[in-house]
Amino acid sequence: MNLHTIDTGFFKLDGGAMHGVVPKSMWSKKNAADDNNMCNWAMRCLLVESGNRLILIDNGIGDKQDAKFFSYYFLNGDATLDNSLKQKGFHRDDITDVFLTHLHFDHCGGSIDKDGKTAFKNATYWSNEFHWDWATNPNAREKASFLKENILPIQESGQLKFLKEGEQLIDGFDIWFTYGHTGAMMLPHVSYKGKTVVFMADLLPSAAHVPLPWIMAYDTQPLKTLEEKEVFLPKAASENYVLFFEHDAQHECCTLIQTERGVNVNQTFRLAEF
Repeated sequence: MNLHTIDTGFFKLDGGAMHGVVPKSMWSKKNAADDNNMCNWAMRCLLVESGNRLILIDNGIGDKQDAKFFSYYFLNGDATLDNSLKQKGFHRDDITDVFLTHLHFDHCGGSIDKDGKTAFKNATYWSNEFHWDWATNPNAREKASFLKENILPIQESGQLKFLKEGEQLIDGFDIWFTYGHTGAMMLPHVSYKGKTVVFMADLLPSAAHVPLPWIMAYDTQPLKTLEEKEVFLPKAASENYVLFFEHDAQHECCTLIQTERGVNVNQTFRLAEF
């Protein structure tokens, strides 16, 4: 098995929303804000190469929205999904599986092209029934994040399949369902080089979000997120998990350490460095 970082560019979100109840005097030391109180965030995907399977975990914001939509998010950086794949020696037609942690636009926007067709014509798209229903019948709070043009064509194409809790996608690719950020977000745990690499999606969008109270205001059930972090973090520290961050603009990965004051970041590094 090989793992590859796939960069799709950066976007900006409100710093207060991204850090929840944590005051700006604290979070600005970790993630600096611009004059509009916006912080820069990565849209970093993970490519899992295993046998004849090429699994892409999430796919960024895509390019089919209009200029008004993109103006809200200040897209920046030179990386694109196609160029990142090309740098690793692949093309989007090589992708056999598109694993969607959840269906918020910055995670699944690249699923569908400008013509409204699936962007990965040879791939199976993976979600789960609970989250699919959650996203296609959205609550008012999340409705703006679940864009039907990102979601419905996947099902219409016949390429959509659902996973159940406890299932593996392939050997060495386990999935943890979480419910604090949104309904039934799926976090891959991938066995790689004798370690467990966890794709953190929006449970921990960055290394700054490791401390328990650092929970996004975007989360639908922040106290549930707190419970999930209380379960995950000590286990990740004791078993030396490698955390792969989708949104951290500075750090791709980290390990954790248990201290008297709780679990903290131990080392940060790029995926290719371990």
